[in-house]
Amino acid sequence: MALRGTGTGRILLMKRKVALPTLLFIVFFFFTSVAFGQVQTRLRVIRASNVGSGFDPSLRDVHDELGSLFSFTSYRLLRDETLSLSPNRPVSTSAREGRIMIETTLVGLRKNVVELRIRVIGEKSDILNTQIRLFPGRTVLIGGPRLREGVIIYALSAQF
Repeated sequence: MALRGTGTGRILLMKRKVALPTLLFIVFFFFTSVAFGQVQTRLRVIRASNVGSGFDPSLRDVHDELGSLFSFTSYRLLRDETLSLSPNRPVSTSAREGRIMIETTLVGLRKNVVELRIRVIGEKSDILNTQIRLFPGRTVLIGGPRLREGVIIYALSAQF
């Protein structure tokens, strides 16, 4: 009888030893995925130039910032995309006729700030490689590559 009781006790002890690490792993995975989940990021590609004058109505929310940071007479929206960013998984988007790519990577997410790595990649090499911090409801403007008559400007904002 002692052998049966010892064997059953061993089985219960082994189940507890396996159950506790499994439970801890599930709890850790759940809280990590909630705290460091996907972030919806809006990327707008803007063509700024001194040819003509005009302001794309869809850029109303960044009108004042564009005017104070850049001295161009015309601003036109080329692309407006929403990117779903996951931690350390770059998302590439064509920034200008397929010749220039912008790669956006989520590298950090805290309570009220998200950190992104931005790479602008030209035909032969990197044009820009930087890291930015975004706060909810705010927009960051990044001056990009030159064009014949102006530049490309990237406007990034995030919801989290």
